[in-house]
Amino acid sequence: MAPSFDTLRDDNFDEDDFDVDEVDVSDLREKYEVQLEQGYDAFVVVDGLPEVNEEQKPKLVKFLLKKLNTVGKTSEDLIFMPMGEDGKSLRFAFVEYSSPAEAAAAVRQLDYAPLDKRHTLRVNKLTDIDRYGREGRVDEEYTPPHIDEFQEKEHLRSFMADPSGRGRDQFVMFRGESVGVFWANDKEAPENIVERPHWTETFVQWSPLGTYLTSVHAQGVQLWGGASWTRQKRFAHPFVNLIAFSPLENYLVTWSNRPISIPEEGHPMLSLDDDGKNYVIWDIETGKPLRSFAQQDVQPPAVDENAPKKPVKNPWPAFKWSADEKYVARLNQGTSISVYELPRMNLLDKTAVKLDGVMDFDWAPATVQRDGVKTYEQLFCFWTPEIGSNPARVGLMSIPSKEVVRSLNLFNVSDAKLHWQSEGAYLCVKVDRHSKSKKSMATTLEIFRVKEKGVPVEVVDTIKDTVINFAWEPKGDRFVIITTTEPVAPGAVPPKTSVAFFCPEKAKGNAVGNFKHLRTLEKKNSNAIYWSPKGRFVVIATVHNQQSSELEFYDLDFEGEKPEAEKDFTANLQLMNTADHYGVTDIEWDPSGRYVATWASAWKHTMENGYHLYDFKGEQLREEPVEKFKQWQWRPRPPTLLSKEEQKQIRKNLREYSRVFEQEDNERISSADVAVVEARRHLLEDWYAWVAAMEEELAEERAYLGLPADPVAELLKAKTAEVAADGEEQIIEEIMEEVLEETEEIVQ
Repeated sequence: MAPSFDTLRDDNFDEDDFDVDEVDVSDLREKYEVQLEQGYDAFVVVDGLPEVNEEQKPKLVKFLLKKLNTVGKTSEDLIFMPMGEDGKSLRFAFVEYSSPAEAAAAVRQLDYAPLDKRHTLRVNKLTDIDRYGREGRVDEEYTPPHIDEFQEKEHLRSFMADPSGRGRDQFVMFRGESVGVFWANDKEAPENIVERPHWTETFVQWSPLGTYLTSVHAQGVQLWGGASWTRQKRFAHPFVNLIAFSPLENYLVTWSNRPISIPEEGHPMLSLDDDGKNYVIWDIETGKPLRSFAQQDVQPPAVDENAPKKPVKNPWPAFKWSADEKYVARLNQGTSISVYELPRMNLLDKTAVKLDGVMDFDWAPATVQRDGVKTYEQLFCFWTPEIGSNPARVGLMSIPSKEVVRSLNLFNVSDAKLHWQSEGAYLCVKVDRHSKSKKSMATTLEIFRVKEKGVPVEVVDTIKDTVINFAWEPKGDRFVIITTTEPVAPGAVPPKTSVAFFCPEKAKGNAVGNFKHLRTLEKKNSNAIYWSPKGRFVVIATVHNQQSSELEFYDLDFEGEKPEAEKDFTANLQLMNTADHYGVTDIEWDPSGRYVATWASAWKHTMENGYHLYDFKGEQLREEPVEKFKQWQWRPRPPTLLSKEEQKQIRKNLREYSRVFEQEDNERISSADVAVVEARRHLLEDWYAWVAAMEEELAEERAYLGLPADPVAELLKAKTAEVAADGEEQIIEEIMEEVLEETEEIVQ
């Protein structure tokens, strides 16, 4: 996993720490660099206008002015629309803005913008048009463009076809200064695919669907992929600290704690409009920036006027995406949420969503089809604290209509956390409440049933202890919480904890019953929850704790006998196995839900770094200590192309498939045993051959030196001759003792 935002946000990078020649951007500089000329860099040329006469011209200018003033400041006097000899306009206009930055914003936001139903604007900088024409890049005579010969590219998802036919998953390891990609091999050593030293300067990160591997450098970000692991894309953001992909891999956000500084000679991909910004949103397909943003100074809302104000760190990710990537939103903490339309990155309805005191928001992770709602919508949730006499509020908003489809007022709220279920069917709001005296705390779980008519809200049992972790079952309707009896300071290891499992009651038909408490495990050290991506199995673990490093593997659909008290629940909880990995800092399931990797990262501590590999039952398959081990990441898989009916049919016939897989596994194991025996036989034969060669060589050397062929036989012969010459007999006495009988008597 990539380093956390808090780990990297305050790092001070030094240019001397990096090899500036590692990422060559000279070709990008040549392609994109544009030198602005003084005096004309605030002008743009607007094409695609309708043809009008002198009488219609003022009306068109006023209409065009409304569009132009959405990105900057101009006026009728600063718009020049040339007219032809026939008294009609030439369908373009020169426009002067008040600053070069506004002109750049006009090019970025108004190019390809619709003027009306029949006309689309094309906006370019005057300096660009003048430069291209002056340098001879635009010929007077038309010449057809040269079309390069088609070259077939590598398939970026070739990793889905495992050459062994076993459906293995890939993972990346970063240890020391080397980064390698491997096939996972159960108990055997992983099979290396590619290994490169100094592949990255800080960390590596997979894209959400596994198409690209990202390396991070002082000059920017590079994406790698294909069977030969060639570079696919480059994004030149100097001193980048963190990156975040959109869910469908169409866009990329980069952030640096250093504001962008555009040098006098220009930048290969960014413009003067990006100077001083910290965030850049990129289009991955074209490799070009869509828009840049400055970092905000975040301040909490004034809930209590007498309370001291504490600065709040900028959250990460700073930009959050709708499930279909049509929108990206940013929190303006305490005031509003800015929702932008993609790919133009214009503000939805030209205004932010005003929400006084808003503290957090989150998009639904999937496009949700609500009962009775047939129009297109994307949903996000938000919460606002109590301000003055107004209660705290949790809301569910529909985009693009900006309609609040469900809201809930809450009182005595200290904090709230938003937790979406992976398919967007449920939203759990963990609400920490204080008593009127503010001396005691309690937690309630407010669950929004998003797909049901009217979005009903169910309140789960009030929890008196502090909830330090919450996790929904992926693609399921069960969840786990971890609580502690004592408040936990940020970054501190909690004292004894309890792990509680919740699931719905059985209901008629396909309905989901009310959520009920299933079971609580007391006196634990656990502080982390890791669900299998396929659901059902969950690992409850203790991480970042030098005194405890327990791993517990649970099955919530155990096929054995169910306790009588839990007959009406939709779960049967069973502990399958326990394990221990000293110093464990990170845990991650593979995308198939078959394996769990745990590792102790040198980024967190330097004691016994390395990794363990377990199967879903908790059986340890492999353990490997690795010095300076930093990072492990399973390669994600894209969603299956099978329909729900096809998946259901496969589950129905799973036992038949299992027989085939078990036979293949047995054949592979037996073939591996045969290979081991054959290898040992070859080693023995090599040993005998070497001994024979040495004996032959020794005999040749003895013959050459005139020594006997068998010195042992010669020594025996000499000894025998010596004894015969003495003529004396030697008598050797040998004494032997034998115990015939032994008794034991106890004397009082």
